[in-house]
Amino acid sequence: MADSNFSAMLGLFFTVFLFPVLVSSVGINYGQIANNLPSPEHVVPLVKAIGASRVKLYDADPKVLKAFANTGVEFIVGLGNEYLSKMTDPANAQAWVKSNVQAYLPATKITSIAVGNEVLTFNDTSLSGCLLPAMQSVHTALVNLKLDSQVTVTTAHSVAILQSSYPPSSGAFRPDLKGCISPILDFLSKTCSPFLINAYPFFAYKADPKQVSLDFVLFQPNAGIVDPGTNLHYDNMLFAQIDAVYAALASLGYKKLPVQISETGWPSKGDESEVGASLENAKKYNGNLLKLINQKKGTPARPNSDLNIFVFAMFNENMKPGPTSERNYGLFKPDGTPAYGLGFSGISVSSGNSTSTGSSSPKTDGPSIYLSPPANSSSGYLAISSSTERFAWSRWARMGMMLISMGMAFHL
Repeated sequence: MADSNFSAMLGLFFTVFLFPVLVSSVGINYGQIANNLPSPEHVVPLVKAIGASRVKLYDADPKVLKAFANTGVEFIVGLGNEYLSKMTDPANAQAWVKSNVQAYLPATKITSIAVGNEVLTFNDTSLSGCLLPAMQSVHTALVNLKLDSQVTVTTAHSVAILQSSYPPSSGAFRPDLKGCISPILDFLSKTCSPFLINAYPFFAYKADPKQVSLDFVLFQPNAGIVDPGTNLHYDNMLFAQIDAVYAALASLGYKKLPVQISETGWPSKGDESEVGASLENAKKYNGNLLKLINQKKGTPARPNSDLNIFVFAMFNENMKPGPTSERNYGLFKPDGTPAYGLGFSGISVSSGNSTSTGSSSPKTDGPSIYLSPPANSSSGYLAISSSTERFAWSRWARMGMMLISMGMAFHL
């Protein structure tokens, strides 16, 4: 469809209906591992349709950053795991920041750089050893360019970095990771940067659907659980996960460090073995989640803290590896129509005009320092279900059975 025709379609088909009002604090992950996505210019109104004010990228795609100029949408841009070793060199970090961040400010509101994704749970010491030095080099580049007051540097983790998660008040990091995590937390605290965590209750349900309550993971009415350490009541797993992270941070002396859920979502389709992956469950999970965000309520342990949550993901991405669920987390189909009903409408756009970085050949446009993931990228984003999180959160089910036998309050 030509852009002129698209403009006409925009006027005819695009309306905004998200619940009764826009969700001002929701974020959205905008992945592009697909060959059939609409151009970034066509994505702008879709982001507005869901009321998202923040977007997280897994790279620093120049076409996306240009398309969102002067829209007021805030961006987290990413540096893939495969480039961490290069970013430990201050010269490389400075060149990257100049070309991929400074070049788009202030028109595009880049507020943070996520260096790496779920690095610590890849159990690759050479990779994890580069993480903090890369973050420090990028931050130094921001200081040199006088951008550090407006752009933070952080990294996203899987909840599999937790050793214990139930009850939430006993949340603690894995002992084998504390040597890596503590210096990172010190860096985040000193630079006033947020702690990012990727959390997927879907994995807990998929791992043990007989013991994990579907209503509990989908934010549906249920008896919930009571944390015996705090007497706080939880009626959904995501909030319990978040408070377990807060408890883990507090145990290391970082009680005031802000937490953001950098990824969470539910697949609308999966393989036969992927119990729970369905249109109806995806609609319930994301619909109920957006309602909670709109209510501006915090978690039981942090009722006055904002829920800084980025939903995964903008689109179904047809080139992601792994099980069927990997390609079906999107709120939208590639043609711009909603994947399922959440109370907002999409825009009919033609497919095949993708500017995706997920194609088999690297991007060649944009600044020469722009880093496009190769086809065999090691980035954790390429396959979220490969995360050990699904095993970590199956402990919820096992702990539940144990507490029942002890007569404690666990009412899944």
